[in-house]
Amino acid sequence: MPLSVPTRAARGLFRAAGQRTSPASAGGGRLAAVDGLRLLAAAAVAAYHYLGTPTPRFWGEAHDLPREAPLLHAISGYGWLGVEAFFLISGFVVCMSCWGRTPAQFAVSRIARLFPLYWAVVLIIVAAGTVTVLAGQRSGAPTDLRTTLGNLTMIPSPLGLDLTAGVAWTLWVEARFYLLMGALLLIGLTYRRAIAFGFLWLVLASFGRELHSTVLDELLLGRYAGLFVAGIALYLMHRFGPNLLLWLMAGFAWCYTLTVLDDRVSTHPGTSWTVSAAALTGFLALLALAGPGPLRHLRWRPLIYAGALTYPFYLVHQSLGIPLTRGILSTVPGLGLLPSIGLGLVLSLLLAAALNRLVDRPLGRLLRRHLTTALNPRHTHPNRPARPIAPRPSPEEG
Repeated sequence: MPLSVPTRAARGLFRAAGQRTSPASAGGGRLAAVDGLRLLAAAAVAAYHYLGTPTPRFWGEAHDLPREAPLLHAISGYGWLGVEAFFLISGFVVCMSCWGRTPAQFAVSRIARLFPLYWAVVLIIVAAGTVTVLAGQRSGAPTDLRTTLGNLTMIPSPLGLDLTAGVAWTLWVEARFYLLMGALLLIGLTYRRAIAFGFLWLVLASFGRELHSTVLDELLLGRYAGLFVAGIALYLMHRFGPNLLLWLMAGFAWCYTLTVLDDRVSTHPGTSWTVSAAALTGFLALLALAGPGPLRHLRWRPLIYAGALTYPFYLVHQSLGIPLTRGILSTVPGLGLLPSIGLGLVLSLLLAAALNRLVDRPLGRLLRRHLTTALNPRHTHPNRPARPIAPRPSPEEG
């Protein structure tokens, strides 16, 4: 017997109650607290590069950072966890960016978001390195044409090339995550499929580790799969509301993450797995508060702007900021090590703000508009009417 109209309506209400959509995701507003966490992750990575890794003569013969600031040096030695934090946030944000998009639209959003700034920074680093070489000094980054062209693809490592921007290795990890999410979009992104995808990814990544398969480990991101899946689980909680299945998914992903975290700890001498696991779990709790938790209602604009500066600051702080800081130390030796580092970081932040205003905003919009127009079938079939595809910026383009 066919369902009556009231019965169908009742089932629709139950379905809506079971998969409710939060105001932030439905209304298209940015999550300021998530932007704030991006800033925190970037600050951790910068602290690691400036304060946590330097050997006694990293900043010159006259400066021994481990001796001058031993506690700051020890704490900053854990700043590499900022990369893990970025991958955790990426699971949340990219799942949000995927929702309601076709694979082509998702690809356009990622290309327009990442490439203009990346191209600009690579070219600036190469230009600065070329000037340094012409001045008779040693350049810290490769400046030859072949390496530069390979780096402009954003995948220099698979091409067997050195990185122009040292932090760009994380972009190749992100790119593989985008490919996996694109495959899910081809199948069709739904609540249930996202959950199945998360569990299946972790299981297959575990198989790759058990078999010691380099291919599976590289394809499935064995070291970082748990971070991305935990972020996806938190986004599903944000969009549909927390439930036991999503908490199990997040818990399974986090047990996996903390287990394989030992691989990363072993590559950072002087750091402890216990401290690293505790710090990363604390960051997970902050993201849970910022996404599905009460901080999702935060709408503080300075945090949103800080989130917009995070990507350019991340790209420039090491390859451009550290040489700049060394230049400050050599030209103003009386300033002192820590004030010089602080000034170098401030100048890196100002450069990030300039890149955001002059490159990211205008060129990102331009690239998104033209790529979106190119998706319109009328370009290949001019006589066939086509429905225009309007660009839809994500509430969390990052």
